[in-house]
Amino acid sequence: MRSKLLMIAMTLVCTAALGGTAAADTWQPAPKPRLTNQHPCAGQPGFTCSTLTVPLDHTGRVPGTLDLQVATGDNTAAPKGVLLFLTGGPGQGGVGTISRIAGQRLPEVAKDYRFVLLDQRGTGPQGALRCPGLQAEMGSSDIATPSEPAVKECAGLLGDRAGLYGTDQTIADFDLLRRALDVPKMVVDGVSYGSFTAARYAIAYPHNVNKVILDSILPHHATASDSLYLTGLTAEARVLRDACTTAPACGYDPAEDLAWVIRHRSTADGVRIFDMVVTYEFIDPTYRNPTPQDFPQGSGDVIGAIHAARAGDPAKLDTLLGFLAPGGDDPASFSAGLHAATLCADMRFPWGSPATPTAVRKPLLNLTERALPDRATWPYTPQVAVNQGFIQSCLPWPAERPTPNESGRLPNVPVLLLNGDRDLSTPLEWARQEATTAPNGNLVVVKGASHSIQNREQGHKGRDAVINFLAH
Repeated sequence: MRSKLLMIAMTLVCTAALGGTAAADTWQPAPKPRLTNQHPCAGQPGFTCSTLTVPLDHTGRVPGTLDLQVATGDNTAAPKGVLLFLTGGPGQGGVGTISRIAGQRLPEVAKDYRFVLLDQRGTGPQGALRCPGLQAEMGSSDIATPSEPAVKECAGLLGDRAGLYGTDQTIADFDLLRRALDVPKMVVDGVSYGSFTAARYAIAYPHNVNKVILDSILPHHATASDSLYLTGLTAEARVLRDACTTAPACGYDPAEDLAWVIRHRSTADGVRIFDMVVTYEFIDPTYRNPTPQDFPQGSGDVIGAIHAARAGDPAKLDTLLGFLAPGGDDPASFSAGLHAATLCADMRFPWGSPATPTAVRKPLLNLTERALPDRATWPYTPQVAVNQGFIQSCLPWPAERPTPNESGRLPNVPVLLLNGDRDLSTPLEWARQEATTAPNGNLVVVKGASHSIQNREQGHKGRDAVINFLAH
């Protein structure tokens, strides 16, 4: 068999060398990608919107194309080149935020760099995956527990496209965008899930990046621990205790209060409380403001609400659970369907990879739940870990080809890592882990800040770090 295969291979080589095949005579290089339909971005002066057409499947197995919306700064002669800013989720669009990021949050950077944002595949007003059941139940939450029918409805609506929204396809889109912009290298700047795609792009295309910024960091190598959200569950004790030491000090242990409440309410309530506290950080990074903007009067102070619940008065905690309940977000701003499709392709789970047959996942998850020690999830419980959204979205998701799960180091280019020490969506522990993979990296920890430094930091320490990093 081996000798026969060798003869066939030699014949093919000789034929190709002699130019003896029609395919060799007619081969043409792939056309250079282009940005088409260029027009001023509505309501965002100084920026041009356009369309980038990409393959539905970069491997060629599934035919078809997608039209991705792109926004670019009009300063085409920016002295320091292009900065590709990557939004998070997964599920968030980017085009509609370019004036906020470049014009309001980072105007100093926009003087030197041409900002570029895109609605990544499956996101944005024109391209969002629309799964009504998941959208109603989860909205923009990672943690809320979806129903099995909503997950199966979404997978059914996507059909054979369900496996084509993983990060491997997305980073291939990014490089087509770079080629369409006609630049040899870019600065790649990613926030939250955008940090994951930024790191994966830098690893896959190391010669096409000159600097990388990772903000509110999701480690680029996925593990079963990540899908169980163990780091986020246990980080709450550190974050809430730190918040309680800020004057005036609480005088009690908020982590012990939280652990007591979780163990005296149902598992479903435990997941709801976890989701609510993580959502709360986007409004009040102190976790103690009794009247944050837009809250029902006096219903803030999540630490105080949990303390009162332990003392027998759950009214404020229940008000917060209702006010910050997930679901209902417009898929144009955050697609829950895209969120599930991407995570279920990218993540690794207690049952293994996305290719694991659905029939054996639940028994393997049950074994994991029984094996988890209490300290792995405290102040929460193992039951909360296995019932939150990362797990329950992908438990019934159809088996599919897993995306690559890169475990190598980031390229030896300057890398700035940013994280708030009160971030619960992507806790500081993850940033420290990712920093060990960056040979030319610098981690800046922003004291008192929660998720998404460049978007939401109330001070300027993190953004100053970005400005200085990009100035040299």
